[in-house]
Amino acid sequence: MVKKIASPNEETRWFTPPRLLVLLCVVNLLNYVDRGVIASNGVNGTPREPTCKPLEICQGGSGIQGEFDLSNLQDGILSSVFLVGLLIASPIFAYMSKMHNSFKLMGFGLSVWTFATAMCGFAFNFWSITAARMLVGVGEASFISLASPFIRESAPHNKRSSWLAYFYMCIPAGMALGYVYGGVVGSSFTWRVAFWGESVLMLPCALIGFAAGFAQNKANKMDKDITNPKEAEERMDPGNGKPVIPKSLSMHLKAFCGDVKMLFQSKIYTVSVAGSVAFNAVLGAYSYWGPRAGYAIFNLTDADFVFGCMTAVCAVIGTPAGGNIFDSIGATSSNGFKLLTVATSVGGIACFVSFLSKSLYSFIPLFAVGELFLFATQSPVNDLILGSASEELQPLATAVSTICIHVFGDVPSAPLVGAMQDYLKDWQITTLLLTTVFFLAAFIWGLGILIPAAKEAALCEKVDLEESQEKVPFLEKR
Repeated sequence: MVKKIASPNEETRWFTPPRLLVLLCVVNLLNYVDRGVIASNGVNGTPREPTCKPLEICQGGSGIQGEFDLSNLQDGILSSVFLVGLLIASPIFAYMSKMHNSFKLMGFGLSVWTFATAMCGFAFNFWSITAARMLVGVGEASFISLASPFIRESAPHNKRSSWLAYFYMCIPAGMALGYVYGGVVGSSFTWRVAFWGESVLMLPCALIGFAAGFAQNKANKMDKDITNPKEAEERMDPGNGKPVIPKSLSMHLKAFCGDVKMLFQSKIYTVSVAGSVAFNAVLGAYSYWGPRAGYAIFNLTDADFVFGCMTAVCAVIGTPAGGNIFDSIGATSSNGFKLLTVATSVGGIACFVSFLSKSLYSFIPLFAVGELFLFATQSPVNDLILGSASEELQPLATAVSTICIHVFGDVPSAPLVGAMQDYLKDWQITTLLLTTVFFLAAFIWGLGILIPAAKEAALCEKVDLEESQEKVPFLEKR
């Protein structure tokens, strides 16, 4: 029997697609563990007594709130200030991926994340921890923009949505784990140890980013996927026929704006993002006001625990289910929009009826069914967003959609719902009106079904062409 001799690429290719998926899922899990940690009782803590005077013996609070004597406003800023770094840095990382090794950019970003979480543990006042949390957002930006395109490209063609589902499933799982981890570590040691533990766990992932390289096709990254002849001509140097790499800030801005314009020229991308904005506006308000509304409507004393556990379980079940269903029915744009429309409509109806319930025992199962259907949309919509963009623009497509969702969706929805409740003074009516926005999302995604078949055929033809092209190994050790 003749023993097969492995080629150099086979010997060094440790980063197989399944291992890559596991690695990125671990990073995503840790990223959202941090979100849960900063909000956990063991780390966030309790404020000092407002009537406490310097010479009196009284409760000094606990955690970050107690140690730094934070107001509710300052505490709220800490929970969301990472968005400043995320929204600024995500399009920058996405644009840089056109000219630089994407995996090494991710390694750099995760190094920033590791440093920033460690600095959270060394913070000495409100402003120092605020700056550290901004840096956490910068580190997260590299990962958010670049991870999902990696997963989609490395996954088997008939399992792309399923692999993305496993990745997005780590979001609620990480949040739930963060609440538990932060509570246990914060109460057993100190809130600072929780951040240091995160930093230590993420450090190997950051180092792997520098140790592994992304193997590109032979074509230069800057001239890949340019299908517009006029655009291709503008990007070529007439002297040597090679792509022109912008050298000045104005040229970079012009190229960046051109890329964003190209994204929104795709009807599939525009409809997918618009529906996601409406969808996440409801989810964002649910996550912030849900426990308080549950307590007010059903006198649910353990609202935080009930909503947290129910959401985590439904997300872990519903997200992979949605990805597997999308793959099984055929991951085309029309099937994707049909799945999004049906799942969002059914989920919205279940949630709407749950808030009409008179009993907690009918509310919980109805709301759980609604969440199962709603979480089933996560993988298909992200697959549509990535599939509507060329390979070189997929990181930017992710970054721009993330910015739109936060700026126009979940960030403004929470205060708007709060203002509506101040006016109505009835949580049941407020939650019912909020839930109707799900039907707006379903309507927008339903419009995607009407996108001409020619557009979808072109997209499928492009995917088939990518599958048939001979590529060097996706990842190889440097």
